[in-house]
Amino acid sequence: MKEKEIKTPRAKGGFRKLLSCVGEYKAVSILTSVLVAIEVLFEVFIPLIMAQIVDVGMSEDSGAGFTFSLNLGSISAPIFTLQNRTVFIVVCGVLMIVMALLSLMCGALSGKFAATASTGFSSNLRKKLFYKVENFSFANLDHFNTANLVTRLTTDVTNIQNSYMMVIRILVRAPFMLVLALCMSISINPTLSIVFAVVIPVLVVGLLVGTKFAFPKFEAMLHKYDDMNESTQENLIGIRAVKAFVREDNEVKKFKKVSETVQKLQFSAERIIVIVFPFMQILVYTCIVCILFFGGRDIINTKGLGMSVGDLTAFLSYVMQILMSVMMVAMVFMTIVMSRASMDRIVEVLDEKIDIEDGEDAKDITPVDGSIDFDNVDFSYKKKEDVLNLENIDLHIKSGETIGIIGGTGSAKTTLVQLIPRLYDTFNGSVKVGGVDVRDYKIENLRGAIGMVLQKNVLFSGTIKQNLLWGNPNATDEEMYHAAKAAQAHDFVMSFPNGYETDLGQGGVNVSGGQKQRLCIARALLKRPKIMILDDSTSAVDTATDAAIRGGLKSEFADTTVIIIAQRIASVESADRIIVMNDGKIDDIGTHEYLLENNEIYRDVYTSQQKGSADEEEVSENA
Repeated sequence: MKEKEIKTPRAKGGFRKLLSCVGEYKAVSILTSVLVAIEVLFEVFIPLIMAQIVDVGMSEDSGAGFTFSLNLGSISAPIFTLQNRTVFIVVCGVLMIVMALLSLMCGALSGKFAATASTGFSSNLRKKLFYKVENFSFANLDHFNTANLVTRLTTDVTNIQNSYMMVIRILVRAPFMLVLALCMSISINPTLSIVFAVVIPVLVVGLLVGTKFAFPKFEAMLHKYDDMNESTQENLIGIRAVKAFVREDNEVKKFKKVSETVQKLQFSAERIIVIVFPFMQILVYTCIVCILFFGGRDIINTKGLGMSVGDLTAFLSYVMQILMSVMMVAMVFMTIVMSRASMDRIVEVLDEKIDIEDGEDAKDITPVDGSIDFDNVDFSYKKKEDVLNLENIDLHIKSGETIGIIGGTGSAKTTLVQLIPRLYDTFNGSVKVGGVDVRDYKIENLRGAIGMVLQKNVLFSGTIKQNLLWGNPNATDEEMYHAAKAAQAHDFVMSFPNGYETDLGQGGVNVSGGQKQRLCIARALLKRPKIMILDDSTSAVDTATDAAIRGGLKSEFADTTVIIIAQRIASVESADRIIVMNDGKIDDIGTHEYLLENNEIYRDVYTSQQKGSADEEEVSENA
């Protein structure tokens, strides 16, 4: 089956956006181009000296000496005259060597500066990209998956780095050499130079045609790179599940399939290049043969009075310089073709409008307390009124209250609490914290006052202490111990040989799910938040530990408003009030006793869980 080509929207002003990342490397970039231009100047003058050596070596000694002249068409400027043929040849040879060495030095320096400029440019671009992603809201992150962003930060940026290096070096060298060598060729023999009028347009047309067909292939290939990275990432993150279910062969097949797709698309794109370059080489060698034929015939017919052997030698050198310049331009264009797709993908991220930012009138204040007010709130992930995920939420929570939230899967429990720290913005209505609309706070101040433990518990590479200090980098060891004890994490941490200096590894692979949850709760508590949100954050701990955590929160953080989303009634039955969610709406609010008596959904959940517990006890007794 033919792979469907996925098109990235063409970015407007993409080059300008990317060039802004050159920053402090502008001077180095310009210096690179200047050195390349000087290198080309030396290279272009070398064939002129070589022509003088050939002509002098084949000429007869007239007694008037041997004159080194700079011949540019009808202009002939004598530079110096020497009486001895051998001395003349040696002097010209030394001059060629000096020019070659100077050209080599300029080339080496330009290469060094080009590497500095391109790597600096790519470093700035990666920083800009990463900073943009770090400022994405949850809604922005919904537009890009992780593997997609990783590809853009790595492969795509590397493609653009290579293109930038070629632009400041080869794309300066090739056109400059093309123009100078063409001028020199015309000055030597205007008639013979007509061959370029035929060859160069054909080369350009071939280049443009190859570019047109190659670009969609490279673009599709980069999208498949995303799929390959996603497959790799999923496999590595879930490697324990893969092994537990003995699905290694399935994962290998899945990776092999996407890898082969990338290979096919890359081969398809490279095949176009493979066809274009031999075509260009055929034109180059045909051009050389024609020049040798017509130039040699002119020398024979005029007996050297029209075009000398030295002129033909220099002309051939310029032919190679001209045609190699065209080939270099072709190579740069093919690289730019591939990087153009990368550029569009990067600019797509840079152009992504961050939908949650500090407003112009945002106040540099922190919430005075943990009170929360939902005033007739509607919310839609799609931002459409006919597709509401939350509808007509009118809820008022006092500071210091403990609120439980119960509801079935898809009832929008998590969506509700994500509006409090402004991870998403409301569609209609307003959410207030401490009596102030969350949109009127600076985001940093608002979220700094809210501790949130998400459904997916995330720990980072490093020690337990380093992870906990995410909550408050300036916390003392005593404060850290206090938070860990409230989260029932201190005892198991101290059971490790290195205690709080225990290395967790990537993602906390060497702690259990329950331990990971408790560490995440401790990290959030270390902020001393005014509002604490636990989104099903005790599901992996036993009921006794769950109760101990709630007790620790009540006794040690009594002034903190606590919101607990849970599947177990036992986790919320002691809450001051419990919210029952159903299909994006609040079905009822009340105490455990009130809901048990008056709410059917709550009663059904409670009954089913009580029956499940009774069945488990019966099985245990029979065993």
